[in-house]
Amino acid sequence: MTAKIIVLGAGLVGKAIAIDLSKKYRVTTADINQNSLDYLSERYDIDKIRVNLLTKDNVKDLVRDYDLVVSAVPGFMGYDILQYVIESGKNIVDISFMYEDYMELQSLAVENGVTAITDCGVAPGMPNLFAGFHNEIMEIETFRYYVGGLPKIREYPFYYKAPFSPIDVIEEYTRPARLIENGRVLTKPAMSDPELIFFENVGTLEAFYTDGLRSLLQNLQHIPNMEEKTLRYPGHIELVKALIAAGFFDHDPVTINNTGIKPIDFTSKLLIKNWKLMPNEPEYTIMRVIIEGKQSERKKTITYDMYDEYDDKEELASMARTTGFTATANAELILDGIFKKKGVFPLELIGMDEKCFNYILDYHKRRNINYLKTEKEIETR
Repeated sequence: MTAKIIVLGAGLVGKAIAIDLSKKYRVTTADINQNSLDYLSERYDIDKIRVNLLTKDNVKDLVRDYDLVVSAVPGFMGYDILQYVIESGKNIVDISFMYEDYMELQSLAVENGVTAITDCGVAPGMPNLFAGFHNEIMEIETFRYYVGGLPKIREYPFYYKAPFSPIDVIEEYTRPARLIENGRVLTKPAMSDPELIFFENVGTLEAFYTDGLRSLLQNLQHIPNMEEKTLRYPGHIELVKALIAAGFFDHDPVTINNTGIKPIDFTSKLLIKNWKLMPNEPEYTIMRVIIEGKQSERKKTITYDMYDEYDDKEELASMARTTGFTATANAELILDGIFKKKGVFPLELIGMDEKCFNYILDYHKRRNINYLKTEKEIETR
């Protein structure tokens, strides 16, 4: 019997998830946006439900008759929906970049017999998978990764287009970044310590700290050095820093004509026009994961590089592909009965199982998303 899956959220990534899974399973997509729902139902064998996902009862009623839930909602909705689905006793794969600590739902998931795979996107997500796998076969001394999604055409003044909602990007730019340095957890301002890095596919990009390590800080805290940096075109973060300094990202309301307005809400409304990816606009996702440590008494550096572009055949953005197909790979991991453990599992915990690790990489390869691995031994005196 064909499994029934419901995808919560029909935005850029939710669309890619629903399309991919609909090739094999019975898929329903749920969202408040009728246009997004119509796009999917008119072009693919996908059912649609228009619903407000902010309401607990709506979510619980919605997921009742499905075998698996995939949550592709904005970060501010992520934790509540994850909790509602777990309380409903349904397995879930979640991509939302939520602020809250989803590991607090571990005991609830176990009690309800639920498998919840979290932060299941391109990043956080795939770097976690690599960290978890190599943690089992080597002594990692340094783990760091760089990742970004960018338009191929650089347009003044931002040199950027947001694959996700601007509010999620702004959250990434303002949330303090946590990292591990010489065995100590440190906190640094977001967008600090910029560096320029050359990539053959795209040229020179600027990397800066963001809070992307997340569950790695808890589950792989023994690794003495870990950091994550976001990639943008040079010049972008200086403009963002100017907006922050001027108060455009503040949450305290400002009174204008006797009306209180949060600057962050006002800014998000404006930036969604400037940062919105246009239909069929060429863009790409780029990632580099670097792992240094000892294996069989030899020091080595292992690097994974990934570069992916807009798919004009399926009309899917690269960020939607690389994020969405990580989610669908893990969805099939559950549906195929390969991963059966109960609880909350970010991808470093999935990657510790070699079979799961290879399954997810092979799944990406079949969709022409390749993580190219290189190894280099480090000479020691």
